Amino acid sequence: MEQAKGFDEKTQEAMEILFENFWIIRSEAPEIYQLVREREHALRRYISEKFGFRLIVHQYFIKLEKIPVKPESWMGIQKFSKPMDYSLFCCLLAFLESKSIDEQFLLSELCEDLQAIYPGTINIDWTNYEHRKSLIRVLSVAKDCKLLKLIDGEIEDFGHDKQQEVLYEVPVVSRYFMRSYPKDLFKFQSIDEILDQEWQNSSTEMRRQRVYRKLFLSPVTYREVLDDSDFYYLRNFRNRIREDIEEHTDYQFELYKNAALLTMNEKKSRFTLFPDQKAVMDIVMHLSGIIRENLGQFPPNEFGILRLTSTDFEMILKKCVTQFKSGWSKSYREAPLRQLAKELLEVMGEWKMADVDEETDMILIYPLVGRIVGKYPSDYDWGEET
Repeated sequence: MEQAKGFDEKTQEAMEILFENFWIIRSEAPEIYQLVREREHALRRYISEKFGFRLIVHQYFIKLEKIPVKPESWMGIQKFSKPMDYSLFCCLLAFLESKSIDEQFLLSELCEDLQAIYPGTINIDWTNYEHRKSLIRVLSVAKDCKLLKLIDGEIEDFGHDKQQEVLYEVPVVSRYFMRSYPKDLFKFQSIDEILDQEWQNSSTEMRRQRVYRKLFLSPVTYREVLDDSDFYYLRNFRNRIREDIEEHTDYQFELYKNAALLTMNEKKSRFTLFPDQKAVMDIVMHLSGIIRENLGQFPPNEFGILRLTSTDFEMILKKCVTQFKSGWSKSYREAPLRQLAKELLEVMGEWKMADVDEETDMILIYPLVGRIVGKYPSDYDWGEET
């Protein structure tokens, strides 16, 4: 397959940046903005054809609206820990809509308005420490996303003193954080309806765009049902998909009986890849090897999924601890088995390697685990335990 017209190495780099960032602010990254701007036509053509995404090129920013086929838990705002965080964030966006560009406002004014517009039966009380901490998380994220410009003060002080003042300014990009919808949001009855409207006006390219979105926005794409049409597409057009992806990106396309994924031979700093630098990633790879060694005891079903009780999982983890813990950091060597199991399942859940069945409490181990394994080399220097 020939490379798309005008799609050179710089265009590839620009597309990688678009996929790894929410948006590119011109004033913050002028060189990157220019890189994407100069290759707008080639990018727009390829991204529209393969993904059906909307590329917005504005005089102040560039944004690729990346809409998943199916939202997943890790796609949320990682700094948020409670539903109130998201509610206050939406209220903040509504507050900003009422302000003019470059207008300044005080934290006390924002707090007053948020109390008035906060939905539901909960009354926001800024004497409540948890409510103040929630707002701190919201304003911290808003500042990181460039929705707010901090002029004076520190929002962290609000956690200790509800009278603390902070001065903010409304930047122009705050108007473009939310994506536009074909109809009023109040006319949608569920999240599924919002996602379904993405495909209502799609042409015969819909299947390809769904498959590409799954591959690029998720760690792995699984065959979920026997007649999975998206997975059939992957199988039928696997050679064409492989050639296209490997021609236009640094990824390699891998297809197995129940899973498809993109991998990379060499780690690049701009990408979000497994494993990262967290020590727990090493343990996940060690555990994956132990799981593979015990497949005879826990055979997978027709979709490649292992079902384990919590006792089974802890038994396998115990084998992993016995075999590999000497190379782990002290905190993991000394961690209680259940605490270690909990942290591992959280990380594996984020990477679609495992899940917990809410109805049965069974632990589900997914096929991606079979693709990842880590062992110490025979000449590994254990050194001193630290």
